[in-house]
Amino acid sequence: MQVKKTLKGITLIELMVVIAIIGILGAIAYPSYVGYVQEARRADAIAQLLELQMAQEEWRLRNSSYADLASLNVTPSSQYYSFSTSNVGMETYTLTATATGSQTGDVNCTSISLNHNDEKTPAECW
Repeated sequence: MQVKKTLKGITLIELMVVIAIIGILGAIAYPSYVGYVQEARRADAIAQLLELQMAQEEWRLRNSSYADLASLNVTPSSQYYSFSTSNVGMETYTLTATATGSQTGDVNCTSISLNHNDEKTPAECW
């Protein structure tokens, strides 16, 4: 009696189908992942803007006007955003976080700002 030997394993076609499915799933998932990473970095920048806002209000309590970024005792740090102040005066200020590096891909929110009246622009980024 002769015993038939069967080979075990996968064919090249099966392997190509699996690779194609993984590629399709990756192509769908990667843009969503990038979007979530950009949102998380933006949330960090917003938190730092709010910290700067509190520092501005504390400065104003002790002085007769608001301060520029260099005068505040808060140093924001981010490799994805640069921070600046503008329109600084006795009753006004504007804090701005501008995207740098790979965060510039967050095209609708490359520059987010907050002013003395708690106006946040652009609103959809907050």
